[in-house]
Amino acid sequence: MEKNKGTAIFNRNQIKYILILAMLTDHIAWSFVPFMSPLGQTMHIIGRLTGPGMSLLLAEGYQYTRDRKKYALRLFIFSVITWIPYSIYYHGKWPYFGMDMFGMIFTLWVAFMTVWMWDKFKAKKAVKILLVVTGCALSLLGDWCIWAVLWALFACIWRDDPKKKWISFSVVGIVETILAMVMSKGIAGGLFQLGAFLVPVLLTCFYNGKPGSRKPFHKWFFYVFYPLHLLVIYLVVMYIRTHP
Repeated sequence: MEKNKGTAIFNRNQIKYILILAMLTDHIAWSFVPFMSPLGQTMHIIGRLTGPGMSLLLAEGYQYTRDRKKYALRLFIFSVITWIPYSIYYHGKWPYFGMDMFGMIFTLWVAFMTVWMWDKFKAKKAVKILLVVTGCALSLLGDWCIWAVLWALFACIWRDDPKKKWISFSVVGIVETILAMVMSKGIAGGLFQLGAFLVPVLLTCFYNGKPGSRKPFHKWFFYVFYPLHLLVIYLVVMYIRTHP
């Protein structure tokens, strides 16, 4: 990923923590802040950093990981673990079967497998495109479905061409925003999706391209924090409802 030496002050670990904080802000807003309030919209705009940001870091992680099989296995295992708290948090029950049942880690796993297939699978482009479509369809079982897969894939394909990478990122982001507006039956209901465009600013202006500390804590924190914070928020919501 291209680096900006002037203002680039955050390494990869620090960027991940910023994205995690944005995710927490978003989930707190969904649970406790009115959606159309100025505070709610602001918190959701900040929250749009996480999906696309994690997708681009995943594409970078794919390039630099020492063991892609372990990386993929780790994503898959934690996507299954997250099924319980994610289903409870978003759908109010477990087991829940259907679209959007596994959460963001599942979508990142699908994105990783799609990138891996595109990069290494020796087949005609038409076959690869069909497999990408299949990956996008499978991602409907997770959060940030389709878009996270495409962001990661395009970031991998054009990793050496920043201009094409960010153009493709923008196209996907615009389509996502328009569809969100259509599905919410109003501009206001989907406008917060434009927060995804904070990601190019964060990564091109403030990311120095360095990995940061390689201590295991940094590698495992997101995997543990993601399901844990969903469970905690759910329990707080349930407590408030039962103790008015």
